[in-house]
Amino acid sequence: MPIQRFYLTGAALLLLLLTWQTVVDQSAIALIVIGLLLGLAFHHAGFGFTGAYRTLMEIGSVRLIRAQLLLLGLTTLLFAPFLAAGSFNGQGLVGAVAPVGIGVAVGAFMFGIGMQLSGGCGSGTLCGFGSGNTRLFFTVLTFCFGGWLATLHADEWESLPSWNAPALGDMLGWPLAVALQLGVFSLLWRATRRWGAKDEMLTPQTYTWWRGPWPLYLTMILVALLNLGVLLQTGHPWVVTWAFTLWGAKMAAALGWDAENSSFWNNDYRLDQLQSSVFSDETSVMNLAIILGSLGAAALAGELKPNFRVTALPLLGALLGGLLMGYGSRIAYGCNIGAFLSGVSSTSLHGWLWILAALPGNWVGIKLRGVFRVE
Repeated sequence: MPIQRFYLTGAALLLLLLTWQTVVDQSAIALIVIGLLLGLAFHHAGFGFTGAYRTLMEIGSVRLIRAQLLLLGLTTLLFAPFLAAGSFNGQGLVGAVAPVGIGVAVGAFMFGIGMQLSGGCGSGTLCGFGSGNTRLFFTVLTFCFGGWLATLHADEWESLPSWNAPALGDMLGWPLAVALQLGVFSLLWRATRRWGAKDEMLTPQTYTWWRGPWPLYLTMILVALLNLGVLLQTGHPWVVTWAFTLWGAKMAAALGWDAENSSFWNNDYRLDQLQSSVFSDETSVMNLAIILGSLGAAALAGELKPNFRVTALPLLGALLGGLLMGYGSRIAYGCNIGAFLSGVSSTSLHGWLWILAALPGNWVGIKLRGVFRVE
């Protein structure tokens, strides 16, 4: 289809521009490749966290929930030996570990509402926007604003009761911590088989590498390996939402906001990030590559059909959803990726608290979708 080739050519040119901006940094090139593959994987496998929770709560479908459990188990197994060692190839490694507190619970609940209103979580917003969902452009804008706004209230949230809990791997030893988590994943898998609705009979599909679709469970293996690649390349697991917060702060600074008046931003590292090119931030580079990967995947599959007609109520839902996700992810130390997937796979207790609070938020968000006429 000529229009799809046009989109694919555009994606290739944008990729060349992104690569040119980071060509002096070999680690950034590796992150671009990982981001592209993640965008391809999520689109071609039809995988997303938002849709998984919605289909579970609306019709009892557990297919995507099982995929999440497989992804969590594989990533936990892959992370464990490297996090236990604490370094790789001379570089220190740290897991996605954060305090357990009120801010995590409140932020995750807010994020759960927001992801259903907007129709995508952190990674889902990137992939959905790249795949042609123009409504998510407005979600990106308020996502950035919400993340920046939360940094202005960082002192208040950090003053609330919390526990700087170490990772289970450090508390119990890595073999026992991994065995414990795998046991929980196994129990949840059995629960989905017992109480989940039977999946509809799927028409046999022909899987192709470039055009898709990709087998769901095999794709989860790839995503787990790519997350390990991020850990070994950057020294920490895959995160998404920090880039939104940074973009929001850069826009605020361009409009006259003084970062030095903020206790959150007034340190050498964060001020340097604000003043540096967005292409020097590894999370931003990965996020941009994910957008391009999903754009290319949609064009290859002949499915990239942007719709620029957005009515008032769905637009309001997209704006509100982005605001809730941006603010919530900042006070909860991440989203489905940074807090849940990477946090739980790092055996962090805050990752478990995140999902326990996000699920009720998703339920509320699903109820609100009808109010905002979100399809």
